[in-house]
Amino acid sequence: MTHIIAYKANVVHSVALGKLQVLQPGLVGVNEHGKIVFVLDLSQSPVDTCHFDKLVDLGEQLLLPGFIDGHAHAPQYSFIGVGMHLPLLQWLETYTFPYESKFQNLGYAKAVYEKAVRRHLNNGTTTCSYFATVHLEGCKVLTDIIEQVGQRGYVGKVNMDRNGSSGLQEDTQTSIEDTREFVQYVQSKRNELLTPVITPRFVPSCTSKLMKALAEISREHTPKLPVQSHLGENRDEISWVKSLHPESETYTGVYDDHGLLHERSYMAHCIWCSKNERELLREKQTAVIHCPNSNFSLSSGVLNVRRLLNEGIKVGLGTDVSGGYSPSMLDAIRQAVIASKLVSIGNGSGGEDTDELQHEPLSFAEAFHLATVGSAEALGLSDKVGNFMVGKDFDALVIDPYVANSPIDEAHDPVEGADVLHTFQKFLFLGDDRNIVSIFVGGRQVKSAGLKPKDVDVTSSPLTPGSVHPTIQPLSLTG
Repeated sequence: MTHIIAYKANVVHSVALGKLQVLQPGLVGVNEHGKIVFVLDLSQSPVDTCHFDKLVDLGEQLLLPGFIDGHAHAPQYSFIGVGMHLPLLQWLETYTFPYESKFQNLGYAKAVYEKAVRRHLNNGTTTCSYFATVHLEGCKVLTDIIEQVGQRGYVGKVNMDRNGSSGLQEDTQTSIEDTREFVQYVQSKRNELLTPVITPRFVPSCTSKLMKALAEISREHTPKLPVQSHLGENRDEISWVKSLHPESETYTGVYDDHGLLHERSYMAHCIWCSKNERELLREKQTAVIHCPNSNFSLSSGVLNVRRLLNEGIKVGLGTDVSGGYSPSMLDAIRQAVIASKLVSIGNGSGGEDTDELQHEPLSFAEAFHLATVGSAEALGLSDKVGNFMVGKDFDALVIDPYVANSPIDEAHDPVEGADVLHTFQKFLFLGDDRNIVSIFVGGRQVKSAGLKPKDVDVTSSPLTPGSVHPTIQPLSLTG
Protein backbone atom coordinates (compact mmCIF):
# COMPACT_ATOMS: atom_id res chain seq x y z
CA MET A 1 0.00 0.00 0.00
CA THR A 2 1.32 3.44 -0.95
CA HIS A 3 2.41 5.61 1.96
CA ILE A 4 2.59 9.33 1.29
CA ILE A 5 4.22 12.00 3.44
CA ALA A 6 3.18 15.59 2.73
CA TYR A 7 5.59 18.44 3.48
CA LYS A 8 4.01 21.83 4.10
CA ALA A 9 6.29 24.87 3.75
CA ASN A 10 6.88 27.98 1.69
CA VAL A 11 7.95 26.33 -1.56
CA VAL A 12 10.24 28.01 -4.09
CA HIS A 13 11.58 26.32 -7.21
CA SER A 14 12.46 27.14 -10.81
CA VAL A 15 10.13 25.98 -13.57
CA ALA A 16 11.99 27.68 -16.45
CA LEU A 17 14.96 30.00 -16.86
CA GLY A 18 14.15 33.08 -14.78
CA LYS A 19 10.70 31.79 -13.79
CA LEU A 20 10.23 30.91 -10.15
CA GLN A 21 7.12 29.33 -8.74
CA VAL A 22 6.39 30.43 -5.18
CA LEU A 23 3.78 28.52 -3.19
CA GLN A 24 2.94 30.32 0.05
CA PRO A 25 2.32 27.82 1.47
CA GLY A 26 2.72 24.74 -0.66
CA LEU A 27 2.25 21.06 -0.01
CA VAL A 28 4.59 18.47 -1.58
CA GLY A 29 3.60 14.82 -1.41
CA VAL A 30 6.31 12.14 -1.45
CA ASN A 31 5.71 8.41 -1.67
CA GLU A 32 7.70 5.60 -0.09
CA HIS A 33 9.98 5.45 -3.14
CA GLY A 34 11.01 9.08 -2.68
CA LYS A 35 9.01 10.23 -5.71
CA ILE A 36 6.95 13.42 -5.78
CA VAL A 37 3.30 12.47 -6.30
CA PHE A 38 1.64 15.86 -5.95
CA VAL A 39 2.44 19.53 -5.48
CA LEU A 40 -0.39 21.65 -4.14
CA ASP A 41 -0.73 25.41 -3.92
CA LEU A 42 -2.69 25.85 -0.71
CA SER A 43 -3.67 29.37 -1.69
CA GLN A 44 -5.55 27.91 -4.65
CA SER A 45 -6.68 24.43 -3.61
CA PRO A 46 -7.98 22.95 -0.36
CA VAL A 47 -5.83 20.38 1.36
CA ASP A 48 -8.47 17.67 1.07
CA THR A 49 -7.94 17.48 -2.70
CA CYS A 50 -4.92 15.23 -2.08
CA HIS A 51 -4.54 12.05 -0.09
CA PHE A 52 -1.60 11.65 2.29
CA ASP A 53 -0.88 9.60 5.38
CA LYS A 54 1.32 11.97 7.33
CA LEU A 55 1.86 15.71 7.35
CA VAL A 56 5.19 17.32 8.20
CA ASP A 57 4.43 20.97 8.89
CA LEU A 58 7.57 23.07 8.40
CA GLY A 59 5.83 26.32 9.26
CA GLU A 60 7.40 29.40 7.67
CA GLN A 61 10.56 27.59 6.59
CA LEU A 62 11.48 27.44 2.90
CA LEU A 63 11.45 24.23 0.88
CA LEU A 64 13.86 24.37 -2.07
CA PRO A 65 15.17 21.77 -4.53
CA GLY A 66 18.65 20.52 -3.73
CA PHE A 67 21.63 22.14 -5.40
CA ILE A 68 23.44 20.28 -8.19
CA ASP A 69 27.18 20.91 -8.42
CA GLY A 70 28.23 20.14 -11.97
CA HIS A 71 31.98 20.22 -11.38
CA ALA A 72 34.09 19.54 -8.29
CA HIS A 73 37.43 17.85 -7.55
CA ALA A 74 37.05 15.79 -4.39
CA PRO A 75 40.82 15.27 -3.78
CA GLN A 76 41.50 18.99 -4.08
CA TYR A 77 39.52 19.56 -0.90
CA SER A 78 42.83 18.64 0.78
CA PHE A 79 44.25 22.07 -0.09
CA ILE A 80 41.13 24.18 -0.58
CA GLY A 81 41.77 27.91 -0.17
CA VAL A 82 45.45 27.65 -1.07
CA GLY A 83 47.19 28.85 -4.23
CA MET A 84 44.74 31.51 -5.30
CA HIS A 85 47.66 33.72 -6.37
CA LEU A 86 48.60 31.43 -9.26
CA PRO A 87 47.17 30.95 -12.76
CA LEU A 88 45.85 27.55 -13.81
CA LEU A 89 48.91 25.71 -15.15
CA GLN A 90 51.23 26.88 -12.36
CA TRP A 91 48.56 26.07 -9.80
CA LEU A 92 48.26 22.53 -11.16
CA GLU A 93 52.02 21.94 -10.99
CA THR A 94 52.50 23.58 -7.58
CA TYR A 95 49.53 22.21 -5.66
CA THR A 96 47.14 19.94 -7.53
CA PHE A 97 49.45 17.27 -8.87
CA PRO A 98 51.58 16.90 -5.70
CA TYR A 99 48.48 16.63 -3.51
CA GLU A 100 46.61 14.27 -5.82
CA SER A 101 49.59 11.90 -5.88
CA LYS A 102 48.96 11.27 -2.17
CA PHE A 103 45.68 9.51 -2.92
CA GLN A 104 47.40 6.22 -3.65
CA ASN A 105 47.38 6.04 0.17
CA LEU A 106 43.87 4.76 0.91
CA GLY A 107 43.90 5.99 4.50
CA TYR A 108 44.67 9.49 3.31
CA ALA A 109 42.07 9.22 0.56
CA LYS A 110 39.36 8.09 2.96
CA ALA A 111 40.07 10.90 5.42
CA VAL A 112 39.94 13.63 2.77
CA TYR A 113 37.01 12.22 0.82
CA GLU A 114 34.84 11.89 3.92
CA LYS A 115 35.40 15.55 4.74
CA ALA A 116 34.87 16.68 1.16
CA VAL A 117 31.63 14.81 0.54
CA ARG A 118 30.11 15.78 3.86
CA ARG A 119 31.07 19.42 3.36
CA HIS A 120 29.46 19.51 -0.08
CA LEU A 121 26.32 17.83 1.25
CA ASN A 122 26.07 20.07 4.31
CA ASN A 123 26.13 23.05 1.98
CA GLY A 124 23.01 21.78 0.25
CA THR A 125 24.57 19.91 -2.67
CA THR A 126 22.32 16.89 -3.10
CA THR A 127 23.97 15.94 -6.40
CA CYS A 128 27.65 16.43 -7.18
CA SER A 129 29.75 15.54 -10.19
CA TYR A 130 33.17 14.61 -8.81
CA PHE A 131 36.59 14.19 -10.33
CA ALA A 132 38.58 11.73 -8.21
CA THR A 133 42.21 10.89 -9.11
CA VAL A 134 43.94 8.33 -11.32
CA HIS A 135 44.08 5.82 -8.45
CA LEU A 136 41.52 3.06 -8.98
CA GLU A 137 41.20 1.93 -5.37
CA GLY A 138 40.95 5.49 -4.13
CA CYS A 139 38.14 6.12 -6.62
CA LYS A 140 36.29 3.16 -5.15
CA VAL A 141 36.73 4.67 -1.69
CA LEU A 142 35.16 7.93 -2.87
CA THR A 143 32.23 6.03 -4.37
CA ASP A 144 31.68 4.11 -1.14
CA ILE A 145 31.68 7.30 0.91
CA ILE A 146 29.16 9.02 -1.37
CA GLU A 147 26.93 5.97 -1.02
CA GLN A 148 27.27 5.88 2.76
CA VAL A 149 26.55 9.58 3.16
CA GLY A 150 23.52 9.32 0.87
CA GLN A 151 24.43 11.94 -1.70
CA ARG A 152 23.59 11.57 -5.38
CA GLY A 153 26.98 11.26 -7.02
CA TYR A 154 28.47 11.32 -10.50
CA VAL A 155 31.97 9.94 -10.01
CA GLY A 156 34.89 9.92 -12.41
CA LYS A 157 38.20 8.12 -12.30
CA VAL A 158 40.63 10.66 -13.75
CA ASN A 159 42.69 9.62 -16.79
CA MET A 160 46.23 10.96 -17.40
CA ASP A 161 48.77 9.18 -19.59
CA ARG A 162 50.95 12.15 -20.58
CA ASN A 163 52.33 15.36 -19.10
CA GLY A 164 51.74 14.14 -15.57
CA SER A 165 53.88 14.22 -12.48
CA SER A 166 55.32 11.26 -10.62
CA GLY A 167 52.56 9.14 -9.13
CA LEU A 168 49.88 10.49 -11.48
CA GLN A 169 50.93 9.64 -15.02
CA GLU A 170 49.44 6.30 -16.05
CA ASP A 171 50.34 3.69 -18.58
CA THR A 172 47.77 4.04 -21.36
CA GLN A 173 46.49 0.47 -21.27
CA THR A 174 46.35 0.46 -17.48
CA SER A 175 44.33 3.67 -17.54
CA ILE A 176 41.83 2.10 -19.95
CA GLU A 177 41.54 -1.14 -17.97
CA ASP A 178 41.19 0.68 -14.66
CA THR A 179 38.44 2.84 -16.12
CA ARG A 180 36.50 -0.24 -17.21
CA GLU A 181 36.95 -1.79 -13.78
CA PHE A 182 35.79 1.40 -12.07
CA VAL A 183 32.68 1.62 -14.25
CA GLN A 184 31.87 -1.99 -13.44
CA TYR A 185 32.44 -1.35 -9.72
CA VAL A 186 30.00 1.55 -9.61
CA GLN A 187 27.38 -0.19 -11.71
CA SER A 188 27.63 -3.39 -9.66
CA LYS A 189 26.29 -1.49 -6.66
CA ARG A 190 22.94 -1.13 -8.46
CA ASN A 191 22.43 2.16 -6.68
CA GLU A 192 20.41 4.66 -8.72
CA LEU A 193 22.13 7.51 -6.89
CA LEU A 194 25.57 6.57 -8.27
CA THR A 195 26.74 7.09 -11.86
CA PRO A 196 30.24 6.45 -13.26
CA VAL A 197 31.58 9.25 -15.45
CA ILE A 198 34.29 9.02 -18.10
CA THR A 199 36.85 11.62 -16.98
CA PRO A 200 39.83 12.53 -19.16
CA ARG A 201 41.46 15.28 -17.11
CA PHE A 202 41.94 17.52 -20.12
CA VAL A 203 43.51 17.18 -23.55
CA PRO A 204 47.12 17.90 -22.46
CA SER A 205 46.91 14.96 -20.03
CA CYS A 206 45.57 12.36 -22.47
CA THR A 207 47.02 10.81 -25.61
CA SER A 208 44.89 10.22 -28.68
CA LYS A 209 44.87 6.48 -28.01
CA LEU A 210 43.50 7.04 -24.52
CA MET A 211 40.87 9.59 -25.58
CA LYS A 212 39.57 7.30 -28.33
CA ALA A 213 39.36 4.37 -25.92
CA LEU A 214 37.49 6.47 -23.35
CA ALA A 215 35.02 7.56 -26.01
CA GLU A 216 34.44 3.91 -26.90
CA ILE A 217 33.74 3.04 -23.27
CA SER A 218 31.20 5.84 -23.04
CA ARG A 219 29.47 4.92 -26.28
CA GLU A 220 29.28 1.18 -25.74
CA HIS A 221 26.74 1.72 -22.96
CA THR A 222 23.04 2.45 -23.42
CA PRO A 223 22.46 5.19 -22.54
CA LYS A 224 25.98 6.49 -23.08
CA LEU A 225 28.09 7.01 -19.99
CA PRO A 226 28.52 10.70 -19.14
CA VAL A 227 31.80 12.38 -20.09
CA GLN A 228 33.25 15.27 -18.09
CA SER A 229 36.39 17.29 -18.68
CA HIS A 230 37.81 20.82 -18.97
CA LEU A 231 37.70 23.07 -22.01
CA GLY A 232 38.84 26.57 -22.89
CA GLU A 233 39.68 27.58 -19.32
CA ASN A 234 42.97 29.38 -19.80
CA ARG A 235 44.69 30.95 -22.83
CA ASP A 236 48.04 29.25 -22.11
CA GLU A 237 46.19 25.93 -21.90
CA ILE A 238 44.60 26.59 -25.29
CA SER A 239 47.99 27.35 -26.86
CA TRP A 240 49.37 24.16 -25.37
CA VAL A 241 46.53 22.11 -26.86
CA LYS A 242 47.12 23.71 -30.26
CA SER A 243 50.77 22.67 -30.16
CA LEU A 244 49.83 19.11 -29.17
CA HIS A 245 47.10 18.71 -31.79
CA PRO A 246 47.80 20.84 -34.88
CA GLU A 247 45.63 18.43 -36.86
CA SER A 248 42.47 19.68 -35.11
CA GLU A 249 40.95 23.06 -35.86
CA THR A 250 40.20 23.97 -32.24
CA TYR A 251 40.45 22.76 -28.65
CA THR A 252 36.79 21.74 -28.80
CA GLY A 253 37.55 20.02 -32.08
CA VAL A 254 40.13 17.79 -30.40
CA TYR A 255 37.47 16.33 -28.12
CA ASP A 256 35.08 15.91 -31.05
CA ASP A 257 37.72 14.33 -33.28
CA HIS A 258 38.22 11.68 -30.60
CA GLY A 259 34.49 11.00 -30.10
CA LEU A 260 34.18 12.58 -26.67
CA LEU A 261 31.46 15.12 -27.46
CA HIS A 262 27.86 13.96 -27.34
CA GLU A 263 24.57 14.62 -25.55
CA ARG A 264 25.87 13.23 -22.25
CA SER A 265 29.11 15.23 -22.24
CA TYR A 266 29.64 18.33 -20.15
CA MET A 267 32.69 20.56 -20.12
CA ALA A 268 33.81 22.88 -17.34
CA HIS A 269 34.71 26.53 -18.02
CA CYS A 270 34.60 27.10 -21.84
CA ILE A 271 35.52 30.75 -21.23
CA TRP A 272 37.55 31.20 -24.39
CA CYS A 273 35.55 29.08 -26.84
CA SER A 274 35.16 30.74 -30.24
CA LYS A 275 31.86 31.06 -32.06
CA ASN A 276 32.69 27.97 -34.14
CA GLU A 277 33.47 26.02 -30.99
CA ARG A 278 30.23 27.09 -29.37
CA GLU A 279 28.32 26.03 -32.46
CA LEU A 280 30.00 22.62 -32.23
CA LEU A 281 29.00 22.29 -28.57
CA ARG A 282 25.40 23.11 -29.43
CA GLU A 283 25.40 20.70 -32.39
CA LYS A 284 26.74 17.88 -30.20
CA GLN A 285 24.33 18.80 -27.35
CA THR A 286 27.31 19.07 -25.03
CA ALA A 287 26.75 21.17 -21.92
CA VAL A 288 28.91 23.81 -20.27
CA ILE A 289 29.48 23.93 -16.52
CA HIS A 290 30.04 27.51 -15.42
CA CYS A 291 32.60 27.76 -12.59
CA PRO A 292 32.79 31.49 -11.79
CA ASN A 293 34.72 31.24 -8.52
CA SER A 294 37.67 29.41 -10.05
CA ASN A 295 37.47 31.50 -13.22
CA PHE A 296 38.10 34.54 -11.03
CA SER A 297 40.45 32.90 -8.52
CA LEU A 298 42.86 31.46 -11.09
CA SER A 299 42.64 34.60 -13.26
CA SER A 300 41.27 32.54 -16.14
CA GLY A 301 38.61 34.88 -17.48
CA VAL A 302 34.91 35.72 -17.33
CA LEU A 303 32.42 33.46 -19.08
CA ASN A 304 29.60 35.08 -21.04
CA VAL A 305 26.78 32.83 -19.84
CA ARG A 306 24.00 34.89 -21.41
CA ARG A 307 25.54 34.36 -24.83
CA LEU A 308 25.67 30.60 -24.32
CA LEU A 309 22.03 30.54 -23.27
CA ASN A 310 21.01 32.69 -26.22
CA GLU A 311 22.86 30.31 -28.52
CA GLY A 312 20.94 27.31 -27.19
CA ILE A 313 23.76 25.69 -25.22
CA LYS A 314 22.93 23.86 -22.00
CA VAL A 315 24.55 25.54 -18.98
CA GLY A 316 24.95 24.26 -15.44
CA LEU A 317 26.82 25.63 -12.45
CA GLY A 318 29.76 24.26 -10.47
CA THR A 319 32.02 25.11 -7.54
CA ASP A 320 35.18 23.66 -9.12
CA VAL A 321 36.69 22.92 -5.74
CA SER A 322 39.44 23.79 -5.24
CA GLY A 323 40.23 26.09 -8.14
CA GLY A 324 37.14 27.58 -6.59
CA TYR A 325 37.73 28.18 -2.90
CA SER A 326 34.17 27.46 -1.73
CA PRO A 327 32.27 24.14 -1.76
CA SER A 328 28.98 26.04 -1.51
CA MET A 329 26.65 26.39 -4.47
CA LEU A 330 25.36 29.54 -2.81
CA ASP A 331 28.78 31.01 -3.50
CA ALA A 332 28.58 29.78 -7.10
CA ILE A 333 25.20 31.48 -7.51
CA ARG A 334 26.54 34.78 -6.15
CA GLN A 335 29.68 34.66 -8.25
CA ALA A 336 27.66 33.79 -11.35
CA VAL A 337 25.58 36.93 -10.86
CA ILE A 338 28.72 39.06 -10.38
CA ALA A 339 30.46 37.55 -13.42
CA SER A 340 27.42 38.21 -15.57
CA LYS A 341 27.33 41.83 -14.45
CA LEU A 342 30.99 42.21 -15.41
CA VAL A 343 30.22 40.92 -18.88
CA SER A 344 27.17 43.17 -19.18
CA ILE A 345 29.28 46.29 -18.61
CA GLY A 346 31.86 45.31 -21.21
CA ASN A 347 34.50 43.33 -19.31
CA GLY A 348 33.78 40.10 -21.12
CA SER A 349 36.06 37.64 -22.83
CA GLY A 350 36.46 35.66 -26.00
CA GLY A 351 37.83 38.33 -28.31
CA GLU A 352 34.55 39.57 -29.79
CA ASP A 353 33.59 43.22 -29.94
CA THR A 354 32.33 44.74 -26.73
CA ASP A 355 28.92 45.38 -28.28
CA GLU A 356 28.48 41.64 -28.79
CA LEU A 357 29.34 40.94 -25.18
CA GLN A 358 26.87 43.29 -23.56
CA HIS A 359 23.76 41.44 -22.47
CA GLU A 360 21.25 41.63 -19.66
CA PRO A 361 23.04 40.22 -16.60
CA LEU A 362 21.78 37.07 -14.93
CA SER A 363 19.10 37.62 -12.33
CA PHE A 364 19.12 35.80 -9.00
CA ALA A 365 16.30 33.62 -10.33
CA GLU A 366 18.34 32.66 -13.39
CA ALA A 367 21.43 31.86 -11.33
CA PHE A 368 19.31 29.69 -9.03
CA HIS A 369 17.93 27.95 -12.12
CA LEU A 370 21.47 27.15 -13.29
CA ALA A 371 22.29 25.68 -9.85
CA THR A 372 19.27 23.38 -9.96
CA VAL A 373 17.49 22.75 -13.26
CA GLY A 374 20.42 23.89 -15.41
CA SER A 375 22.88 21.50 -13.82
CA ALA A 376 20.29 18.72 -13.92
CA GLU A 377 19.92 19.23 -17.68
CA ALA A 378 23.70 19.34 -18.13
CA LEU A 379 24.13 16.03 -16.31
CA GLY A 380 21.20 14.36 -18.06
CA LEU A 381 19.14 14.30 -14.86
CA SER A 382 16.34 16.68 -15.76
CA ASP A 383 13.79 13.87 -15.63
CA LYS A 384 14.82 13.03 -12.06
CA VAL A 385 15.79 16.17 -10.14
CA GLY A 386 16.14 19.95 -10.33
CA ASN A 387 12.70 21.08 -9.20
CA PHE A 388 9.50 19.75 -7.69
CA MET A 389 7.74 18.44 -10.79
CA VAL A 390 5.49 15.45 -10.19
CA GLY A 391 7.34 12.21 -10.89
CA LYS A 392 10.78 13.52 -9.94
CA ASP A 393 12.80 12.43 -6.93
CA PHE A 394 12.38 14.45 -3.75
CA ASP A 395 15.83 16.02 -3.47
CA ALA A 396 15.15 18.97 -1.22
CA LEU A 397 16.49 21.50 1.25
CA VAL A 398 14.64 22.87 4.26
CA ILE A 399 15.78 26.42 4.93
CA ASP A 400 15.35 28.21 8.25
CA PRO A 401 16.35 31.83 7.54
CA TYR A 402 16.39 32.74 11.21
CA VAL A 403 17.93 29.67 12.81
CA ALA A 404 20.09 30.29 15.88
CA ASN A 405 23.31 32.08 14.89
CA SER A 406 21.93 32.74 11.41
CA PRO A 407 23.89 35.10 9.15
CA ILE A 408 20.50 36.60 8.29
CA ASP A 409 19.18 38.97 10.94
CA GLU A 410 15.50 38.82 11.76
CA ALA A 411 14.65 42.50 11.75
CA HIS A 412 11.83 44.82 10.78
CA ASP A 413 11.90 44.51 7.01
CA PRO A 414 12.13 47.94 5.38
CA VAL A 415 10.84 46.58 2.06
CA GLU A 416 7.14 47.22 1.80
CA GLY A 417 5.21 44.08 0.99
CA ALA A 418 8.16 41.83 1.78
CA ASP A 419 7.24 38.20 1.33
CA VAL A 420 8.66 34.74 0.70
CA LEU A 421 10.55 35.93 -2.37
CA HIS A 422 12.42 38.52 -0.31
CA THR A 423 13.34 35.86 2.25
CA PHE A 424 14.48 33.58 -0.56
CA GLN A 425 16.74 36.29 -1.98
CA LYS A 426 18.23 36.92 1.46
CA PHE A 427 19.07 33.24 1.75
CA LEU A 428 20.72 33.20 -1.68
CA PHE A 429 22.91 36.22 -0.96
CA LEU A 430 23.39 36.07 2.83
CA GLY A 431 22.72 32.49 3.91
CA ASP A 432 25.04 29.56 4.47
CA ASP A 433 25.00 25.97 5.69
CA ARG A 434 23.65 27.03 9.09
CA ASN A 435 20.36 27.89 7.43
CA ILE A 436 20.09 24.47 5.75
CA VAL A 437 18.47 22.56 8.58
CA SER A 438 17.44 19.45 6.68
CA ILE A 439 18.39 17.75 3.42
CA PHE A 440 16.55 15.02 1.51
CA VAL A 441 17.93 12.88 -1.32
CA GLY A 442 15.48 10.59 -3.05
CA GLY A 443 13.03 11.13 -0.21
CA ARG A 444 15.53 10.03 2.43
CA GLN A 445 16.57 12.55 5.07
CA VAL A 446 20.38 12.74 4.98
CA LYS A 447 20.88 15.81 7.14
CA SER A 448 18.94 17.10 10.12
CA ALA A 449 20.47 19.96 12.09
CA GLY A 450 18.01 21.02 14.71
CA LEU A 451 14.98 20.47 12.49
CA LYS A 452 11.92 19.86 14.62
CA PRO A 453 8.90 19.87 12.33
CA LYS A 454 5.47 19.15 13.68
CA ASP A 455 4.13 15.75 12.69
CA VAL A 456 0.47 16.62 12.40
CA ASP A 457 -2.50 14.31 12.38
CA VAL A 458 -4.16 14.67 9.00
CA THR A 459 -7.64 15.17 10.40
CA SER A 460 -6.68 18.09 12.65
CA SER A 461 -4.03 19.84 10.59
CA PRO A 462 -4.25 23.66 10.87
CA LEU A 463 -3.49 24.39 7.22
CA THR A 464 -4.03 28.03 6.39
CA PRO A 465 -3.82 28.99 2.71
CA GLY A 466 -1.31 31.71 1.94
CA SER A 467 -0.69 33.85 -1.13
CA VAL A 468 1.42 33.59 -4.25
CA HIS A 469 3.88 36.37 -5.09
CA PRO A 470 1.90 38.69 -7.37
CA THR A 471 4.57 38.96 -10.09
CA ILE A 472 4.96 35.21 -10.54
CA GLN A 473 2.18 33.11 -11.98
CA PRO A 474 1.76 29.58 -10.61
CA LEU A 475 2.44 27.02 -13.33
CA SER A 476 1.06 23.55 -13.74
CA LEU A 477 3.26 20.92 -12.14
CA THR A 478 1.87 18.02 -14.10
CA GLY A 479 3.75 18.71 -17.33
